[in-house]
Amino acid sequence: MDDGRDATTDAGEASAAETDDPPRRVEVYPGKEVVVEFDPELTFECVEDCTWCCHHGVLLYDRDLIELAARANLSETTTDFRAEKFVVREEKGRDEHVADDGMACAFLGDDGLCELHLADERDWKPTRCSVFPLAVEREDGELHVDVRDSAREHCEGLGVSERRVIEELEAFLPELLWELENPDSDRIL
Repeated sequence: MDDGRDATTDAGEASAAETDDPPRRVEVYPGKEVVVEFDPELTFECVEDCTWCCHHGVLLYDRDLIELAARANLSETTTDFRAEKFVVREEKGRDEHVADDGMACAFLGDDGLCELHLADERDWKPTRCSVFPLAVEREDGELHVDVRDSAREHCEGLGVSERRVIEELEAFLPELLWELENPDSDRIL
């Protein structure tokens, strides 16, 4: 059955380990590099009406909390889970733009757009939101970046555009990640 995706798309979704390509070191900021473990041909662009990544709790780092406090009431929009802060998931009372349980990120609007991202003239969003669909982890003191397994399964934006992720890593990887002891992006609420 043809799902409209070509072989380039499928190859773009494979990690470097799966394609036998050696991981690449890429300098994202001066003196700050990552080990890229996904196919360098991978493309990504958010697609209209796909809000899958917004159905989960968003981990907030300290700097994110400071930025978020300038935009929202933290006591209403965040929760503690395993000694970490997350944006709350809330019941949305609608069938669209929600997870199977009817819940989504507190900032996901009825129109499927992020209220934080839209309202900010500086184009700010939490670090974890910037990173998606990538997975970031620290291994042997280095940041390693791959595509999240959950994104491979659910994200409709992989392989649908000309926007090569490897060429725009700065847009996905805020400089804050190099300062974190544990930037592991697989932690979810």
